[in-house]
Order: sequence, then structure tokens, then C-alpha cells
Amino acid sequence: MNSNSMDSEKKERKKSRTVYESLMIAFAMYSRIPVSQVEWTAEGMKYALCFFPLIGVVMGGVMVGFDWAAQKVALGKIAYACIGTGLPVLLTGGIHMDGFLDVVDARSSCQPAKRKLEIMKDPHTGAFAILGCSVYLLLYLAAFSELKEKAFPAVAGIYVLERALSGWSVVSWPKARAEGLVSTFAKGAQTRVVQISMIVWGMAAVFFLFCIGGWLVGLFTVSAAVVIFIWYHRMILREFGGITGDLAGYFLQLCELGMLGALAVVC
Repeated sequence: MNSNSMDSEKKERKKSRTVYESLMIAFAMYSRIPVSQVEWTAEGMKYALCFFPLIGVVMGGVMVGFDWAAQKVALGKIAYACIGTGLPVLLTGGIHMDGFLDVVDARSSCQPAKRKLEIMKDPHTGAFAILGCSVYLLLYLAAFSELKEKAFPAVAGIYVLERALSGWSVVSWPKARAEGLVSTFAKGAQTRVVQISMIVWGMAAVFFLFCIGGWLVGLFTVSAAVVIFIWYHRMILREFGGITGDLAGYFLQLCELGMLGALAVVC
């Protein structure tokens, strides 16, 4: 084997290792799905966000599997809705819900942007966050309880599309802080690769929603996501001056609830 072949083989092994590390980092950071532990290197961070929507694929599969199992054992409606509401939080470990609660506290303070960012960093949970969590879970419970059998497996597309939009915003929009989780991932990310990856994931999710759910399901769910995404962009620039990890979690939860509600309306 000549030196050129050896160099090429080494590069391929290194590339494969980097992709594997990125996949493991994404799942370890944004879910509680068991994966192999790897060192969080700068190389591994580069493409971690590319695999963010893949977590949505796994979550969608779990939700569809849960619905199938619930129908088989004739699970009661209250138990069905409660488990369906809790599963996404259990699968993510509540990382996005944590961001949602921090942002609810910050926005409820009606303070300037600098003070809101300080509130989001405060580890204590305020009264508005608790109220916001209660209302959110009740609304999610209501929406999930209204889903009919024909909503599955289309519902799986929701968990992918929201992550594609979130991942794109993390690397594309201004950052509210120079430090923090979003800044760390954004700096380490290969921006163009992540953006293209998120577009591909997003298009695949939209295609899935339209083809599996039908044009009405696709129209309602995608429209809900787009409206929330546009509002979210304007809100963070106006109120915070840019995006943070907490704001990304806030969007993910709102987008998920909005699309689930839209799905419940048409299914």
C-alpha cells in the first residue's frame, strides 16, 4: 500500500470517527436516549447539530409505537393522554422544557433585555415558570387527547420539523450572549453544512407530513410551524437581541404544542 492510499484511509477513518462523535454528542446533549459516551472534541462538535433532527425521528418512532401499543391493550383515554404528554419530556430529559420555563420567567418580568438574560441564567424557578409549565402541560394533554388514530404516524413529522427549524436558527441568527451552550455549538459547527442539513431534514419532515397525513394535515401543521417560527424570530430580536439555548428550547416547546394542536384540529 502506497503512502497516498494510507493517507486517504486515515482521512476516511478520521472522518467516520468525527461523524460518530457528532452523532453521540447530539443524542447525549439533547436526549436521554442511551448512547455511547465520547469525548466532546472540537471536531465532534462541528457536525453535532446535523443529527439534532434525528432525535426527532427516534422520538416520533417511540410515539407511534406507544400509540400502537395503547390501541392493542385498549389503554384508557386519560392514561393514554397523560403518558403521551409525559413521553416527550422523558425522552429529552426536560432540556427544552427547562429553557421554556426560564424564558417564561424572563418574559414575565417585563425587564430590559440585559435583565431578562440574567433571569434566564438564575437557577431558581419563579412563580411564572411554574404557572407556565402547568398551563403548557394542560394544553399539551388536551391536544394529545384529541388526536385520532389517523393522526399516526403523521405525528412523527412534528418532532423532526421543529428540530430542523431550531437547528437552523441556532447557527443562522445573532447570538444574545458571547458564551453559553448555543454559542458553543454555533462556534464549533460547520455553519453551511448544518444549514443545508437542516433544510434537508425540514423538507423531509414536510414531505412526510403531507404524504402520510394528507394535504390538510400537512397544510395545518406546517403553517403552524411557520407562523410560530416567524413570530419567534421577531420576538427574540426585539426582546433579547439574539438567540440563546433557553430561547431555542422555548421555541421547540411552543412549536411542538402548536403543531400538535393543529394536528388535533384536523384529525
